[in-house]
Amino acid sequence: MMILAVVMTVVAFGAKAQKWGATPEDSIRNITNYSLYNESYKQKLYSEAYTPWKQLITDLPKRHKNDYINGATILKNMINKAATAEEREGYIAELMALYDKRIENFGEKATNLARKALDLESIKRGAALQEYYGYYEAAMHADSIEHKLEASYVYKFFEATIAYVAKGYADSSLVVDNYDMASEQLDAELRKEAAKEQAGQKNRAEDYRKYQQNVEAAFAPYASCDQLVNIYTKKFEANPHDTTLLKKITKIMTTKKCTKSKLFFQATENLYAILPTPKTALSMGVMCLDQDKYSDAVRYLSDAVKGITDEGDLYKAYIFLGDAYMGQNSYSAARSSYYDAARLDPSKGDPYLKIAILYSKGHNAVPDNMGGASAYWAAYDKCARAKNVDPSCAENASKMMGQFAASFPKKDKAFELDLIDGQSFTVPGWIGESTVIRTRK
Repeated sequence: MMILAVVMTVVAFGAKAQKWGATPEDSIRNITNYSLYNESYKQKLYSEAYTPWKQLITDLPKRHKNDYINGATILKNMINKAATAEEREGYIAELMALYDKRIENFGEKATNLARKALDLESIKRGAALQEYYGYYEAAMHADSIEHKLEASYVYKFFEATIAYVAKGYADSSLVVDNYDMASEQLDAELRKEAAKEQAGQKNRAEDYRKYQQNVEAAFAPYASCDQLVNIYTKKFEANPHDTTLLKKITKIMTTKKCTKSKLFFQATENLYAILPTPKTALSMGVMCLDQDKYSDAVRYLSDAVKGITDEGDLYKAYIFLGDAYMGQNSYSAARSSYYDAARLDPSKGDPYLKIAILYSKGHNAVPDNMGGASAYWAAYDKCARAKNVDPSCAENASKMMGQFAASFPKKDKAFELDLIDGQSFTVPGWIGESTVIRTRK
């Protein structure tokens, strides 16, 4: 039956045979090899498919991407069935070379390097750690604007990093550096997917949130401020004016809220003295904020938001600027900064939680004849919004909602003011937001 199918295929392709080779003989040979491999492959007879597939992809490496996809399946089957260790190693080498050939002929370098790494990891496990880590790392660096690495591969890269360091192939600073790379990419892609989510379009926001959480969980043992200080102090002391190192220290310590450490202060001051840029202004602003120097913080952070172009850094700058304004009791300016952050990254709930805190802090400035209790209604709404856009902050938002509910006006007090549960209400004064009346017993 298979021979008949092959003959029929060759006949069917006869009119287009010139596309299968430089000569009629080449075309017939290539069509025959395709037919033999394709029929065997469809019947999962991978050992029989191997020889004609190998010849076809040698002769026609640009024929079709499916030949590489199917080839990986064929070779993994041959690896599993290899009679000797030597034979097995030969097929593994073929599989690795197949990915190189696929990159050469069909591009998608980042993804195919990551596939190569994943296959090698699955086949050889820890015995090939150094090799497959190298492929994951190359995949991350091969990433481009046009072709982003899948979230699952970004996580596998970081997982391999931790194993690589645990085996003593590098020190702990590699975990921190690669965490920065992985989280930055996942954050950037999540912002895009969350924007689609908000617009009701098909998206993969949940996938990115899941892998973002996985990376955070894997990084947790290295993420304490004490750990970060231990990891970077010796490097800083050895090279206190190395701008690349100073950028790493200030960025990761800002991200992980380790800005009260002596190391952060020293690194920030050194970096700003060498390189006064919008990003270093951000670091200076954070440092001033932690020292309760709110006016200085506002000055530095205002400069930062004017010049920063990276959306992730700009988001952080707006959050910190809002905090600085809050420290000055400049409530409207603080809220404006938090809203700027929310517009930049619709996947984050933190800006809304910050506004909720702002409303509760500034409730005394609300002239509602209830001691500013209506501010807590607006604060409650902001927490609900945070939960809606960012499931990762749901626990914190729920806790805050419980605290705000305890400050709602009592039912009898509201009744005296002609206020009824569930009716709409505009919070007066600087808040000026529409909300819903809520009371407590």
